[in-house]
Amino acid sequence: MGEFASEAVQALKAAETICGPLELEEVSNRRGSAVWKATGPRGIASIKLGTGEAAEVTAREASVLDQLPGYTVTVGRFDGGIWFVTPWLVGPSTWQVFRPVRKGEGGRNEALAAAVGVCRAVADLHAEGWVHGDLQPQHGIHGSDGTVRLLDFAWSRQVGTTPWTTFSGTMVHLTSPELAARIISGPQPIDTTQAADVYALAGTLWTCTTGNWPLDYESAGLGRGASVEAIRETIAAKAAPMSAAMPWPALQARLRFVLLAESDDRPTAAELADLLQVVGE
Repeated sequence: MGEFASEAVQALKAAETICGPLELEEVSNRRGSAVWKATGPRGIASIKLGTGEAAEVTAREASVLDQLPGYTVTVGRFDGGIWFVTPWLVGPSTWQVFRPVRKGEGGRNEALAAAVGVCRAVADLHAEGWVHGDLQPQHGIHGSDGTVRLLDFAWSRQVGTTPWTTFSGTMVHLTSPELAARIISGPQPIDTTQAADVYALAGTLWTCTTGNWPLDYESAGLGRGASVEAIRETIAAKAAPMSAAMPWPALQARLRFVLLAESDDRPTAAELADLLQVVGE
């Protein structure tokens, strides 16, 4: 684990207003973006530091959080970067909720409720006029009261705005074919879409169910060492078939429909929630 940036002392003070005297735990640190968990007697906070090229992305995410209902954020600068502090979202991720399903140990009722919940959380975001842009298995947090909160808004945008000059994609395995094609061919800047969010949402739930990405890359001639560029080109060309692994056919049939549909024919996130709701009926 790394050392907390001593220059970002104001971030610690902001976290202390939430937590009181705190202990720090580094959660992640890559490509100039570091996340720390601050724990104290009054609560838990998340501290995010962005340096270098990640500073702009971190500032953009803080701006999004400041505009979203239900999120609070404190932002500041330090020598070499940007920091922001938010209350820690307590609860398992969608990936964690689905763990018993992946292991064949039951848990389908809980997983289905989580799937519907994360779809409705995305639908609510879309209804507010936003695109998330980076939905992944770890980016939905399920509270004990049944509420679902989303994480990682660094590549989110309001419909009608383009807050970046270049978009080169987020998680390639969850990139829709039409978005992959636009990233390859341009022109920049490229706008993410709510339809691409729904593709990523279905792909996320497929991955949470099976433990593997939705597409069968090996059948398309791509091995484990395939580059991001090669995977993106395969996705854009629709040259990889869907995975044949179907441990939960009733759920996966609906996800498969979304993943194979043209962008204009995909259901909305709210409609996907309704489609999944009936799996348990």
